[in-house]
Amino acid sequence: MASAMTMDEIKALIDAMAASDLAEMEVAKDGWTLRLAREARSAAEATPPAAPAVSAPEKPERQSPAPIPSPAPAAASEVRAPLAGLAYLAPSAEAPPFVTVGQAVEAGALLCTVEAMKTFHEVRSARAGVIAAVLVASGDEVEGGQPLFRFG
Repeated sequence: MASAMTMDEIKALIDAMAASDLAEMEVAKDGWTLRLAREARSAAEATPPAAPAVSAPEKPERQSPAPIPSPAPAAASEVRAPLAGLAYLAPSAEAPPFVTVGQAVEAGALLCTVEAMKTFHEVRSARAGVIAAVLVASGDEVEGGQPLFRFG
């Protein structure tokens, strides 16, 4: 019987793809296939890439869900959750938050993490700006595409 990839192996592949310019990556191991794909987007958009899809070889490959539409003015000023999970605004309960209202951030700044299936996905700013609102509390359940932060 084929064993599945471990969460550490999957996270390492996600991190490797995030650190590269690859638009798509597919890795097979022990009868399992992991396919990571990044949606094409403009630099002005604040929506993080779609979550990776994992499928067994016997099952047909699932298609990525359609992107969640948002009004044009809000899209440039909001940072949305990349997938459903638990949002964490700080690295631990005792630590200060990654960002606060009124704080200026650079493009690529870590804003929060979203935990899904015991894997933490970093949510980073796609642009420089000032945080005008934090729209969730640490530990809140969020849906994919839900606004997390608003720039002023």
